[in-house]
Amino acid sequence: MTPYWLSAVLDFPPDDFERGVAHWEAVTGYARSAPRGETDQFATLVPAGGDDFLRVQRLDEGPSRIHLDVHVDDPVAAVGDVTGLGAKVLATHEGYVLLSSPGGLAFCLVPHRPSIRPVPTNWPGGFTSLVDQVCIDIPSPIHDSEIAFWQALTGWELRRSAERTEFSNLLRPPGMPLRLLLQRVDESDGRVSAHLDLSTSDRARETERQVALGAELVERFEHWTVMRDPVGSTYCITDRSPETGLLPRISVVEPVETP
Repeated sequence: MTPYWLSAVLDFPPDDFERGVAHWEAVTGYARSAPRGETDQFATLVPAGGDDFLRVQRLDEGPSRIHLDVHVDDPVAAVGDVTGLGAKVLATHEGYVLLSSPGGLAFCLVPHRPSIRPVPTNWPGGFTSLVDQVCIDIPSPIHDSEIAFWQALTGWELRRSAERTEFSNLLRPPGMPLRLLLQRVDESDGRVSAHLDLSTSDRARETERQVALGAELVERFEHWTVMRDPVGSTYCITDRSPETGLLPRISVVEPVETP
């Protein structure tokens, strides 16, 4: 099984759905599609150019979260391969299969076949941004086994950070819309979770723009800023280049990823 596309799905409980989706429409500059699903619970955030890779779902219950859609030729046929890696089947629906990783992160196998990666969005003032990474937050005791699962599932090359040992990443193939960052978090128990990261050419102005949209600035670090959206979910704005996905100061020594 070789995934040919990766999408991120923002899941919101009913009371937060409209506010949550409206915020991410404004953050990305993408338009919301018509709803679909048995109860109109799904929609897509549609970029102006290229194929979609961000979706939204109204949950029946539970807190906001991020899950992944892994695009494959035949989701049902791929289940055996994925469960062999340690995943657990949660539900089978017409057209897709819902599973969880060994550490409990939900993901779906879906058949939709996009191919064109969207370009960064240009904002007034001459800067750009792009949601281009999912950070998988992994409790320390299961860190190595969860990394091994996602590396085997994707087949992507694993790259460990020399400067911050809590971070590793899986290098996206050319044309893939999302990178996977793997973060070890200092928790002795708990399930694996995930959050979105944006790359931008001007972190200060992108942060200011999103605060004006209703986001809360939580904390600043050397190369990223932690934000909280209007319904309480955290995400990050980073200094990574929207074109390459890499930090400018290390782009000369790291392999450049082709958009």
